[in-house]
Amino acid sequence: MKIYIIRHGETNANISGIVDGWVDIPLNSKGRKLAQITAKKMADIKFDKVISSPLKRAYETAEIILKYNDAESPVIETEDRLKEMYWGEWECLSLSPANFNIPNKENFNKFYTDPYDFVPAEDGESIRDVVERTGEFYNELIHREDLKDSTILLSTHGFAMRCLMQSVYKDTTDFWHGGVPDNCAVQIIDVRDGVSHLIGDDVVYYDKSEAVNPFKPV
Repeated sequence: MKIYIIRHGETNANISGIVDGWVDIPLNSKGRKLAQITAKKMADIKFDKVISSPLKRAYETAEIILKYNDAESPVIETEDRLKEMYWGEWECLSLSPANFNIPNKENFNKFYTDPYDFVPAEDGESIRDVVERTGEFYNELIHREDLKDSTILLSTHGFAMRCLMQSVYKDTTDFWHGGVPDNCAVQIIDVRDGVSHLIGDDVVYYDKSEAVNPFKPV
């Protein structure tokens, strides 16, 4: 089994540093362009199964990847466990240093520096919650006998991607592995006998100078 995991393309919330979580916003024009560049670089990959977060930005990214792919590519399935981290009452607040308005800045910085000790909003998910749900999905997937020889595309989100990757990384003490993945970054995983081998780490197919990444301590 070979698995390609992609983070969605850019959105207006990404540009402004707004926490979007489960807010269902589409890609912006640049996000579509970055997805198209990525799609053209992945055009020779024949996907047997495609599974996306149901949120528009991830689903649209998967659609663009398939548009430049094999004409007989499969129908996109959706999976709630691939959704972004739910921020609860903090959804749509700003994490940008210029206009930060999430309660308790010291606690929020733990999201980057000590993520398992980060305390979310009362009605939001913790990092551990997202690691659990994405990990449950991933481990079900890689042990499916009917997919053992398949090539699979998963379309998800930045924080959710890092949480899912805790089921892949050999060293899980460094949660962020360099930070939140850039838009349209791709993880490439070779699964043999239920064991995951990372063969492509945060692969970006466009000029990195075009990446917008507001995610950093404040």
